Amino acid sequence: MRALRRVLFVVGVREVNLVNVARTKSGDFSCFQSAAPDFVRATYADFTVAPYRFAPGEFRIKHVSESWERRACAELRRAVFCDEQQIFEHDDADALDACALPIAAIACLIGQPDDVVGTVRICETEPGTWWGSRLAVRPDYRRSAWLGGELIHHAVCTAHARGAKHFYAQVQVQNVKLFERLHWTTLDAVIVQGRPHVLMQADLAHYPARAQDDVGFFSGLRAAA
Repeated sequence: MRALRRVLFVVGVREVNLVNVARTKSGDFSCFQSAAPDFVRATYADFTVAPYRFAPGEFRIKHVSESWERRACAELRRAVFCDEQQIFEHDDADALDACALPIAAIACLIGQPDDVVGTVRICETEPGTWWGSRLAVRPDYRRSAWLGGELIHHAVCTAHARGAKHFYAQVQVQNVKLFERLHWTTLDAVIVQGRPHVLMQADLAHYPARAQDDVGFFSGLRAAA
């Protein structure tokens, strides 16, 4: 499946004055020059090919259940929080991972799970009190806030279904506006790992309890080149 994804792409071809094209022994394209008049003759240089990266349109937001999903979520977290943001030096794993429920956003190919492109985790720290953390989205899927929003929505709705009375998160400053649009309230300014964060709380009235572990949806978003 992953090999198939790598060869799927869209090709755009501009106007080409070509009637009959043959492949020569060398592997290049050429015309049947002897038979075709001048106005239909063309060479390989007449082709203008514009390749585009294939972008899936089907996604699943699900509770992590497979070992490959768990590994992919951990790799994405390290890529975002260690390599990109350099909040952690080598690994962002901590004690909460032992009790947290990881959630993955998975891009699908021909209806089958293919690649983890986003993740978040939720954890009940005391009865009725839940926290979300480690929200990460792959860079080429950040062109719209929809994926992060869907992860947040599924996380809070899942916790609500499991008895959450309060749901909190320590949000990076650049993400506060997104959370505000999703009906979160600012409580306090905090420092996490030496970086400014904002303690925020979700309005559970906007997050109906969701018992499903796995939800699917389609999107018209095209991945960044």
